[in-house]
Amino acid sequence: MKLYKYVIFVILLITSACAQYHSPDRSMWSQYLRGASFTDMTETARIAKRPVFLGAGGTLISSIEMPTQMDYGDKVQNDTAVSINYMSNLEYELYDALRKPGISVQRAGTDVVVILVRDAIMELNVGDISADGADTLKIIAKILKKYPATFIEIAGYTDAMATQQAQALSLDMAQRVGVFFAQNDISTARMFIVGRGATRPIAAQDDLGRLTNRRIELRMVPAR
Repeated sequence: MKLYKYVIFVILLITSACAQYHSPDRSMWSQYLRGASFTDMTETARIAKRPVFLGAGGTLISSIEMPTQMDYGDKVQNDTAVSINYMSNLEYELYDALRKPGISVQRAGTDVVVILVRDAIMELNVGDISADGADTLKIIAKILKKYPATFIEIAGYTDAMATQQAQALSLDMAQRVGVFFAQNDISTARMFIVGRGATRPIAAQDDLGRLTNRRIELRMVPAR
């Protein structure tokens, strides 16, 4: 009897590990994404969102302790030093955890950008997150929870071939990722979600380049 129960437990464990993730019904997305901003993450937008962010338990970069004692000096310089150290640690953790095809981690000043090619995280012919994509996004969510003093922009992009539906398709991808993060305990008060269509291509518009241009970009910025 004990052996039977053990076999059933192992089967259930394997089945759950291999289970395909499915986004919730679209009618539920607004509930998951309540508190997110559907606009570009500009400095003005971040300042406007800060009361909501703090009200939801958000942490500002100025409250982060440096690993070593800092000299008295200009507050802006000290905050910048804290931001650089904090975001460098975030970049290194993401880089080490995301060594997969179709994924890259970059720095832009104090910002950290993760580029996720669509086919690396979504089903090939279906508008939903794949099993591998769900694993990747869980890794990212786990790391983002360790760095709460950041705002997150989730931006979707398509290639130039999807001209008429580009905006809708790119926003759909971004929202699906936002919903996934919300399901994995990332506060929506940190999120800016946008669909940018075929703008800002990062590769040529040939067959290979179009695969790269269909992507999600996650941009993390220190919360000030």
